[in-house]
Amino acid sequence: MKLGIQLTIETVDMDSNQLKKYRSKIIEITEEYLIIDYPISVDTNKTAFLARGTHFKASFVENEVVYKFRSKIIKNAKLKVPALAVKYPEKEQIKKVQRREFVRIDTAVDVTVHSVNESFEPIVTVTSDISGGGISIIIPHEDYFQKGDRAQVMLVLPMLSGRYYYIKAEVEVVINRSISNGVVASSLKFISIEKDAQQNILQFCFEKQREARQKELI
Repeated sequence: MKLGIQLTIETVDMDSNQLKKYRSKIIEITEEYLIIDYPISVDTNKTAFLARGTHFKASFVENEVVYKFRSKIIKNAKLKVPALAVKYPEKEQIKKVQRREFVRIDTAVDVTVHSVNESFEPIVTVTSDISGGGISIIIPHEDYFQKGDRAQVMLVLPMLSGRYYYIKAEVEVVINRSISNGVVASSLKFISIEKDAQQNILQFCFEKQREARQKELI
């Protein structure tokens, strides 16, 4: 971990027993602590105040790999900006998230696709699913892409806060497949994506997953 890394923080509300998610950033590192800025609620986009002793799970992206760890709030940090000191996790406590562990969400968001070497015409379409490791998109027919084709994609992710994230990435075609009633999807894996963009995708997937769970409870 290093300065500037964006964190996604998860806690459990003790009153409602609901999962709460926040975003934060590492602004200083000491031998004992990670110093993070005050977390921002993913739901409300407002600053959240986490009490000392609060246990949490955190994830971050570094070198296009997602990592996760557990820690807790130790104290307020005395800096020029409001900050929190959290326990620095031991090296063995920081776990690499395998691609198969990425949450995959069935959802349709707008996406544009441009060939890297002009092997196919640009296409504007929608996703059929999305995860931190890649996306599947609807294509006109099964031969539109070839396995191994590379492309630049741009996604538009609408967040619950009303904010939109514009995600750019380079992808590689993994497989084309029929999904239903003649509709064909192409699975694309991310081969080059900025860590902040991947973190935003993970946040989007978490929001969609929680939204689906809440609907099940109604």
